[in-house]
Amino acid sequence: MGHDAPQPDDLAFAREALQAEADAIARVSDLLGGDFVRAVDQIEETVRAGGSIVISGMGKSGLIGAKISATMASLGVTSHCVHPADAVHGDLGRITTKDTVIVLSYSGETEEVVALASILRQDSLPIITITRGQGDSGLERLGTVNLSIGVVDEACPLSLAPTSSTTATLALGDALALAASRRMQFNSDDFAKRHPGGWLGDLLRPVTEVLRFRTGENLPVIEANGSVKDALRQASEGGRRPGAIVLTDADGLLVGLFTDGDLRRLILRDPSELEQPIADVMTRQPRTLGADAKVRDAMHMVREHRQDEIPVVDEDGRPVGVLDVQDLLALKVVRE
Repeated sequence: MGHDAPQPDDLAFAREALQAEADAIARVSDLLGGDFVRAVDQIEETVRAGGSIVISGMGKSGLIGAKISATMASLGVTSHCVHPADAVHGDLGRITTKDTVIVLSYSGETEEVVALASILRQDSLPIITITRGQGDSGLERLGTVNLSIGVVDEACPLSLAPTSSTTATLALGDALALAASRRMQFNSDDFAKRHPGGWLGDLLRPVTEVLRFRTGENLPVIEANGSVKDALRQASEGGRRPGAIVLTDADGLLVGLFTDGDLRRLILRDPSELEQPIADVMTRQPRTLGADAKVRDAMHMVREHRQDEIPVVDEDGRPVGVLDVQDLLALKVVRE
């Protein structure tokens, strides 16, 4: 039998697996209560006091813990992981008295995790547990705050590998990270500091950092009191220019934009119109970005309004530059 097309049984099985994991997450949502709020309280208190959220788990739970820790760190909640087996061989030194520890074990009885929690409890460290929540596990007896994902049906046949349980644990960890970040009023500027590289970092860069055409450097700003021909002549004196002429009033405030597309349409209609006042054919009150805008704001403007040249203005409305769509293409935040 060939393997070019998926078999109906495969698709049905995959849908059943996904449904099992979705059901597990829905059950976690139903179980949320006061303990979740207390856990968020503890995380916020720890981070504001200069401590870290240390996360520990064995096997698959350890991998889930690493993802939760990474999410927290990216959202302003200082966090790192400690392997429970390594902890008793020297890595306990990575946990300080200012920290809060989140320990993961579906059964609540994982030997290495319970041993680590026992040691930390002796030092009076706050411990948040995430288990299936039977109420009497070794880990829950040691927890300061106990969170439950409930008893779940694993998507894996015969429960040979943790699937639904790890998905539910990850979702609960993400909810903790997001709630704590929200409490601490983490914003896009904070996020940008932690993500300076890659696509996300580019989206959060100030738009003024990516301008190629800047007023006072290589962008002529022309007063809108002459003809189209006069404005074109003045613009050409600056050498390479963006695909639009920036037009101001006598006070230097932006009043219009005249694009290369405007010029083409004018010439095709009647070349003699080059002699008319540019104020009559320019785009008045064009959409602009403030000097404090982010690249993501420019990306949204290009996508929503198909605007290829975007004037960037200061708080008084004076142009500081023009963002050309080619600048965004170079960053690969928009595509042609």
